[in-house]
Amino acid sequence: MNTDIENLFKDKVIGHPSGLFVLFFTEMWERFSFYGMRILLVLFLTAPLIGDNPGWEWPREQALALIGTYASLLYLTPIVGGWVADKITGYKWAVVIGCFIMMLGHASMVFETQFSLYLGLALLVIGTGFFKPNVTSMISEMYKGKESKKDGAYTIFYMGVNAGAFFGMMLCGYLAENIGWSWGFGLAGIFMFLGMLQFWLAKGLFGSIGEKPSKIHEVEIPQNINEVSPVEENQSEGKLNPFTGLDKILIVLSAIGGVLYLFNDPMSKIGNINILDFKIGSLDGSNVTILTALVLFLYLIITRISRYTKVVRDKIIAVSVFGIFTVFFFAAFEQSLGSMTIFARDYTGRALSGSSAMVFKIIDLILTVGPLAIITWVLYLLFKKTYSKIPLSNIILALAFISLWGIVVWKVNREFSKDATEVGASWFGILNSFFIITLAPLFSKWWESKYNPSAAMKYGLGLILLGLGFGVLVMGTMGIEQGAKTASVSMFFLIFAYLFHTMGELCISPVGLSYLSKLVPGRMIGFMFGIWYLAIAIGQKAAGTMGGMIDKITEEYSLSTFFLIFTLVPIVVGLISIVLNPLLKKLMHGVK
Repeated sequence: MNTDIENLFKDKVIGHPSGLFVLFFTEMWERFSFYGMRILLVLFLTAPLIGDNPGWEWPREQALALIGTYASLLYLTPIVGGWVADKITGYKWAVVIGCFIMMLGHASMVFETQFSLYLGLALLVIGTGFFKPNVTSMISEMYKGKESKKDGAYTIFYMGVNAGAFFGMMLCGYLAENIGWSWGFGLAGIFMFLGMLQFWLAKGLFGSIGEKPSKIHEVEIPQNINEVSPVEENQSEGKLNPFTGLDKILIVLSAIGGVLYLFNDPMSKIGNINILDFKIGSLDGSNVTILTALVLFLYLIITRISRYTKVVRDKIIAVSVFGIFTVFFFAAFEQSLGSMTIFARDYTGRALSGSSAMVFKIIDLILTVGPLAIITWVLYLLFKKTYSKIPLSNIILALAFISLWGIVVWKVNREFSKDATEVGASWFGILNSFFIITLAPLFSKWWESKYNPSAAMKYGLGLILLGLGFGVLVMGTMGIEQGAKTASVSMFFLIFAYLFHTMGELCISPVGLSYLSKLVPGRMIGFMFGIWYLAIAIGQKAAGTMGGMIDKITEEYSLSTFFLIFTLVPIVVGLISIVLNPLLKKLMHGVK
């Protein structure tokens, strides 16, 4: 294995092995497809049945119930996918399998039937489970023995994630809103296919890296998570806390309850199929099931934590508190998938003319061509280093970029030929990726400075910034009448909301898994990593459920009241995090 690692490091691009950039482009095309489809889903489902570009005209509550379940499952299947790769397939084959299944999912959605939609979403969930944990595990394996370069590798890789999301939302969204939904779904599938093909043709570059299942699953973060300090090893001596029979029963029962709730929620709202059709007191079967699953799971966590030594127990309690904050963060932040996209389409003034239209076209041109030119330059550097080793993979990548440039040139020419323009509702989705790419270096320098805040302070700041972003939307919607279905709020409110939300994300997203890796002993990382993904999954489902209340709250109160809820709750939770800072520092026992 060391020989393969050394061979990879012989051919460097920007100081890193060429194999990293093969993974960079694989991830970029996967994220292009994923986010390109993702931004379309709520728009397609809720678009009017009659019009130039008809959708399905689902009630918003139904659409967001389905999207919430879909988004939640995306964070649960990687737990299974990582296990399958560790035990059976290896990382390399898991990535290929995941790409292929996701390609089929995108292809299925092109047909715009109810069956093909559900099949497509199911395939995307399964494919993501194979892909998501294992492409990053390959990076971890590539950099064994070279941990000092791992932070830089993950930073470059993260740029691939955001570049793919950026171009996917921009181009799939543009085609879908201006030409037809199938064109957007189809473009996502085409680039997923090209991403799979270029990785498959380049897999020989990695040698045996990712081929053989490893005994320990490494998490997709830039720390060596399998290290256990000597102090923890001594404290844990003879107390490895294996899962008891009761633990396993609790895991199974809580998992069954959670899955039943996830599927029953959209089924009962969309198809009037209620598999949990019973009541206990005033609670319906769906609520009884999820509350029971939650109680069983909390009992499992509490009893397991109580069996550890004090230092380990304290650290796991700290991680658990951060996990609760994570649920609140994602429940609000992921409104971008639902209610904020609906707000962009139905309540935002997007029609521009005259000088304002020209200014937007120029900004859009710079935003599109600038990043694409930089990534094309990276492709050129990769080609120079690997043209003789993986020529077919490079040809596929070149074809993909030629196609991408072709679509961009067509889009720019089409827009500049019009006197006026209407900004697509999906366009606002690119702002998060743009702000991340722009602001990440500044936040990184902040974290490396002497003013680096503690974990609890970062969570507090992140949640407060998130709440302030919704506060901007409250101000923008105060003039909208109760029950209004449309309005024409200035685009600047939505732009500033995304700016605050991205700053909040930069305070929280990189922090959670980083502190988990530092606080949890290596032998427990798999279990706690699963719990962390579960916390995000709960947040995703909560986002769909709460976002689905937009019509009800708007009719009974106002749209500003709806966004006020997402303003106050994150700010209050953020202040709680700041207040708990001394206690959490104590529980972390010196970990920074």
